Amino acid sequence: MTETPNPNIVDADSLTGEMHPIRRVVLALGSNLGERLATLQGAVEALADTPDFFVTGVSPVYETDPVDSPEDAGPYLNAVLLADTTLPAARLMERALAVEDAFERERSEVRNAPRTLDVDLIVVGDRRSNEDFLRLPHPRAHERAFVLQPWHDLEPDAVFPERGPIADLLEAADASGVRKREDLSLEVE
Repeated sequence: MTETPNPNIVDADSLTGEMHPIRRVVLALGSNLGERLATLQGAVEALADTPDFFVTGVSPVYETDPVDSPEDAGPYLNAVLLADTTLPAARLMERALAVEDAFERERSEVRNAPRTLDVDLIVVGDRRSNEDFLRLPHPRAHERAFVLQPWHDLEPDAVFPERGPIADLLEAADASGVRKREDLSLEVE
């Protein structure tokens, strides 16, 4: 288990002297098109290469049934990534979208359409946002076992902001379509 960084500790930029708080970040990764595991591994590597973004944990991989998706959508591979960062939430969102684009994510008008890669910001420290571009904490993650289960594997005592312990949320969620893939794993170098 990783420790949540102290929100009172700040990182000073050595060139500008600007102070940036270190925040704990929870990201959910998913893929249900193409080489799903290779895509998730590539996303982990791309995120780990982000300046001022330090991956502290990657969950086991789960295969999950699609939720609120078109009938022809195939199963997802899902994982959760934990990191510490001094980056602002908006920059993290821009990076998440850039990583999706690098893996040829196609956006359509169809809600929850199949995709090569989905990178969702779930929690960014205690940051709150209700902008169209960025909603924090993620507005539906507290109901989704495909996020809660891998997060619980990494931090069983984690608390979802304004919703409570993820262990309690996971117990209330429908986890029937969430299967741990012991034969698959993601690596952080």
